[in-house]
Amino acid sequence: MIRLSLIALALSGTAALAAPQQAQPAPVAVASAVAAPAAAALPSRLQLRSEVNLGRDLVTFGDLIPGLSGEAAATAAFRAPALGETGTIQVARIVEAARAAGIVHDASEFRSQGFAQVVVTRSARRITAMDLEAAVKTGLQERFGVDARIFALAIDGGAPSIAVEPELTGDVAVVELSFDARSRRLQARLAVPGSAAMRLKPLRISGQLVETMEVVVPRRLIARGETLGKDDVVIERRQREGQGGEVIGDIRAAIDKVARRALLAGVPLRASDVQREEIVGKGDLVTIVYETPGLLLTLRGRANEAGAMGDVISITNPQSKRVLQGKVSGPGRVSVQPSAAGRVASAQ
Repeated sequence: MIRLSLIALALSGTAALAAPQQAQPAPVAVASAVAAPAAAALPSRLQLRSEVNLGRDLVTFGDLIPGLSGEAAATAAFRAPALGETGTIQVARIVEAARAAGIVHDASEFRSQGFAQVVVTRSARRITAMDLEAAVKTGLQERFGVDARIFALAIDGGAPSIAVEPELTGDVAVVELSFDARSRRLQARLAVPGSAAMRLKPLRISGQLVETMEVVVPRRLIARGETLGKDDVVIERRQREGQGGEVIGDIRAAIDKVARRALLAGVPLRASDVQREEIVGKGDLVTIVYETPGLLLTLRGRANEAGAMGDVISITNPQSKRVLQGKVSGPGRVSVQPSAAGRVASAQ
């Protein structure tokens, strides 16, 4: 149990625990008429932790000073930052509060450790935009029969930053919901069951459902010329507006393709971003193959254009200067159809 200390009232307006990025009301040292902790509970020389992480709204002397036990450790010293926030307490203020609480008599009982403040972080569970969207979609299905799986929720002003008690594991739930099917606009009040923070500050949002589409995005940075494997890309749903017609929506259209430029992680792939791997380069010497049952003709040629497996390209015999059309059938290999037998013969 956290005990309350006899900290001087003069400290209540000045105890310095403030979030560095956001102004907060100065926390107060908590006062009551509880007797000072017994000196026997104290180690011979006190030291402070440079960082404290906790899940409650009060910082005890036990949180700040390792080695304390009993009432001394359980005595409340300062109010903690808000859920999910980080603040600092000046070492001088901690020493002053410990003296006022009767834990120490003077500053010499603390060991000098070279830091001037203690960083205090209050743990919390962060509610994400995905959590809010999932709750709204569930509410739309249950209350209005709306299947919102192909839609995304665009929250007016962006998703708010919400933190709740870290021990709460329940899903975000819709408490109130209104929806206009024509405009797809909605308003909602949401909560996490059991959260005192959300009871004190209800979460209300407004927004609109926007149509989405499946797109293929790289999981990581893909270098130019690198072949994409199945583990390099993933399907995601993105807002349809502004995507354009070249966006790749079928993952099979990306796997085993070669990046024509550097591809950024999370940026939807477009058809012009990738190409099939070329196994015949423009200007390469290749083997031209004509094959039918009982007959195999081969001759050397030079590719007039690059090609991937299955591409039809033109090839020239360097000696006769005759040009043939053939299908790339392997690295450095181009096959011609039986109808081209006469052209193969004249090209030799």
